[in-house]
Amino acid sequence: MKGIKLGVPIFLIVFSGLFFISSLQLPKANLGNPNAPLYFPAGISILMLLLSVVYLFQELKHAAKDNKEIRQLFSGRTPKLIAATIGLGGCYALVFDQIGFLLSTAFFLGGLLFFINGRKKWLINCIVAVSFSFLTWYAFSQLLGVSLP
Repeated sequence: MKGIKLGVPIFLIVFSGLFFISSLQLPKANLGNPNAPLYFPAGISILMLLLSVVYLFQELKHAAKDNKEIRQLFSGRTPKLIAATIGLGGCYALVFDQIGFLLSTAFFLGGLLFFINGRKKWLINCIVAVSFSFLTWYAFSQLLGVSLP
């Protein structure tokens, strides 16, 4: 469990370092300050690096303590819920372009709700999945004028 808790800040440190190196390779601006495109991504990566180091030190400080929350994360029904969400999200990404936003979102939410709530609440699951998908589509497509697939 300690490796998992320490792995996240280490990953973030490596990621922010790579992001900083990538930001240094951005092309120079032709007009104005030639380094202007560098400032924002470099600043974000430096901030992320500093916060990740602080996070690592906090985790090292608390590493000796027994963490009940992490143990609970990998017990019971939680790993199945995580796996189902990842699997349904992958399927959602695969069918999104083929069948469009409305149907794919309704199927994704319906599948997830059936997995979480069970078959006994099938009517509520269907109503929530269809109404949320439709209302989201209506808000973006009709009210905001954003084209959805």
